[in-house]
Amino acid sequence: MSGVDNDKRRFLTKTATVVGAVGVGFLAVPFVSSMRPSAKAEAMGAPVEVDIEKLEPGQRIVVMWRGKPVWVVRRTQEALASLAELDSVVLDPMSDQSEQPQSSKNEGRSIKPEFFVAVGICTHLGCSPVYRPDIGPADLGADWKGGFFCPCHGSKFDFAGRVYKGVPAPVNLEVPPYYYTSDTRIVVGLDGEKA
Repeated sequence: MSGVDNDKRRFLTKTATVVGAVGVGFLAVPFVSSMRPSAKAEAMGAPVEVDIEKLEPGQRIVVMWRGKPVWVVRRTQEALASLAELDSVVLDPMSDQSEQPQSSKNEGRSIKPEFFVAVGICTHLGCSPVYRPDIGPADLGADWKGGFFCPCHGSKFDFAGRVYKGVPAPVNLEVPPYYYTSDTRIVVGLDGEKA
C-alpha cells in the first residue's frame, strides 16, 4: 500500500490534537471555576479582598461582606489628630464595649492608623450612616470634626467609628476581622492569625 498520504495523516493528527486540547480546556474551565466560592457563599461570609492602592486621603470605598456594607476610609492627618480631642464626647473612647478584633483595639480602632475599616451599619436600628468628612457643617454643629452621621435617628460616630454620647446608638460601629496581604491590599472576613 504505497497510496498512504503521510502529509495528510500528519495534518489530521495535529488537527485532532488541537481540537482535543481545546475540548479539555472547555471542560477544565467550569471545573476550576467551581472551586471559587459562589456569590451566595461570598455574601454569607467568604473573605473579600479590597484594593486600597488608589484610595486618596479623605476618601472612602464600600465593599460587601456577609451582605453588609464594609467601609474602608483613608483618614487624613487632621482626622487622626481629632480622635484624641473627642475622647470626652464619645461614649466608649477606649472601645471596651465594642466589637472589633484585638488588632484594632486602640484609639484609631485600626491596624494601620491611616486606614479605618468598619461595618457600615448603625448599631441602633441598622440604618447605614452617611460619611460626613466635612468639619463644622450647619446641620451637625460647629463642634463636628467629621465622621459618620446616621440620618435615621441622629446617631453620630467619629472617624474611628466611636459613638457620641447622648445619641440612640448604644455602641461603636463594628470593626470586622481583617488583615493586610500587602501595603495595598486588605482581606475582610479573616484576621491575620486565621489566614
